[in-house]
Amino acid sequence: MNILTLEHMKTISRIKQYLFISFLGIMTFGCIDNDPEIEELPSAAVAFTYEVIDDVYQLDYYVGATIQFKSLSALEGECVWDFGDGSEPVTGEVVTHKFATDGTYQVKLTVAGLKFNRQPILIKDIVPIMSIDSIDGGICEVLSTPVSISVELPNPENLTEEYLWVFPQGTTDENGNPVSTSTSRDPGKVKFSHVGSQTVRLQVKLAGRQLEEGRVNVQVAYNQDMPTLYYAVKGGNIMALKLVSNKPVGMNIYPFDMGISSGKHPLNIVYSEPSLYILDCGQQFTYVDDAAGILGDGRITVMSKDGSKVETMLSNVGGAAFNDPFYGYIEGSNLYFSNRNTGISKIGLNERNKVFSTTEFPWYVQNATLGYYNNGWSYGSMNACFTKINGTWYWCKTYNGTGIFRFTDGDILPAAITGGHPAPSAGVALSGMNPKSLVWDSKNQFIYFTVYDTGYEGLYRCTLTQFNDIGGTKSNLTQYKLTTTNNKSVTPITETGKGEGSTGEFIGISQLAIDEATGDVYFGLRSANPSEVKSGLMRYNKATNKIEHVIEGVEIYGVAVNNTKSKLF
Repeated sequence: MNILTLEHMKTISRIKQYLFISFLGIMTFGCIDNDPEIEELPSAAVAFTYEVIDDVYQLDYYVGATIQFKSLSALEGECVWDFGDGSEPVTGEVVTHKFATDGTYQVKLTVAGLKFNRQPILIKDIVPIMSIDSIDGGICEVLSTPVSISVELPNPENLTEEYLWVFPQGTTDENGNPVSTSTSRDPGKVKFSHVGSQTVRLQVKLAGRQLEEGRVNVQVAYNQDMPTLYYAVKGGNIMALKLVSNKPVGMNIYPFDMGISSGKHPLNIVYSEPSLYILDCGQQFTYVDDAAGILGDGRITVMSKDGSKVETMLSNVGGAAFNDPFYGYIEGSNLYFSNRNTGISKIGLNERNKVFSTTEFPWYVQNATLGYYNNGWSYGSMNACFTKINGTWYWCKTYNGTGIFRFTDGDILPAAITGGHPAPSAGVALSGMNPKSLVWDSKNQFIYFTVYDTGYEGLYRCTLTQFNDIGGTKSNLTQYKLTTTNNKSVTPITETGKGEGSTGEFIGISQLAIDEATGDVYFGLRSANPSEVKSGLMRYNKATNKIEHVIEGVEIYGVAVNNTKSKLF
């Protein structure tokens, strides 16, 4: 028997290594253009896949659907499946299972009792899927347009089905007969007697089991062209309301839910055909210590008038909190927007997906670029609504100098000052008062404005001549105050702890909007005296010269009117 020395063994080892490396080199060179077959790739010790194998709904994992599970494991041995729903384990390389209830389940495959793999599977409950069939003319008009609603009901086990349709008040069949409910799968065509989002509900039972209720909103238009009011609901969505002044007796005008979030504090919303611009100043709308300049979360979004499209126009997320967009005004092709207490910038109406910076969006006007600086207002003078009347800007200020400060474009200085300049010749209106919102009725030549001063809170209307004559004397306001039918003032909340904000920042009435056709003025009120006048969507009715409720009990930030008349939007 030959005995290998240690040196012989080392030599043989070196030869084997050389031959192995040479072999790898040949193989690599010879196969460089060939992709390996799937079966040549290594498989996980335990792996599996699954799919719905029913004839219908093969892409959806519903309660009752037949789901096939297949082992792809490299490890050989008995396959044991635990579906995580409390059912008994089953064995086999290929098995099927049905889940009786919805939820997320952890499916576990164990092979040969040695190794396992676990994957989640989401099972959805069966819900009736409702859709509005094509409508002749594209819109559903109140009282006249028949609408049919289809339903798709996943029912993989072919269980017995029971239907209960619930229609909104005022629904009729095609012949005008009242319809409140239907137990048919197809209830036929229906008409609606009221304007706005009309919700049709569908309750379904499968084999006696009540499913989640299905709902669909039918957007019912008016039958004449009318303006549209948009308003932003606190903690809710952007809503739209047709401004109908001559509706038939018995017809209700309900709002449309546009399905677009209002944001956190959309103090102003402004309209320019065909879009609504939503200025949301974000969470930090009052003072916050933002020394690092990173707490901003405000943005301007653009919504198409029918709510079908929403885009970001300008974002200040991650920027300085005080540079969030608070108040806005549209002139020509530009949106002018103010921050909390520094100045006003502008952006083209067609701009999208921009990030705010003073480099790209320099100040159009600042506190320190008008002669009012240290001559009427001082550093940090707090911004509120602004507008332009006959070529002159009207800018509400509510802290560190209060009133409506007026100026022309020619009054804007080329560089910031510390004081010592004459004030613009247009001068200050309501000097020493706290005006928050204003709107100009160019057709009837009236200015409307709100004042927050204790004892004088409310909505006012006067001509520009009368406006100038008020001066800084609060008692001169009295004759121009507008009231409700029972002679009550709309008093916004101006007490810390009862509403939102503090001195100079209260948002009891954050914006006024005018219906140019009627001269009516709309606004959202958070009432300080709900026993006298409840909070809600309010209207100054020019025809009656009184303030009235449009909708009670809703908290509203910005309001805007699309004065282009239409039946829907």
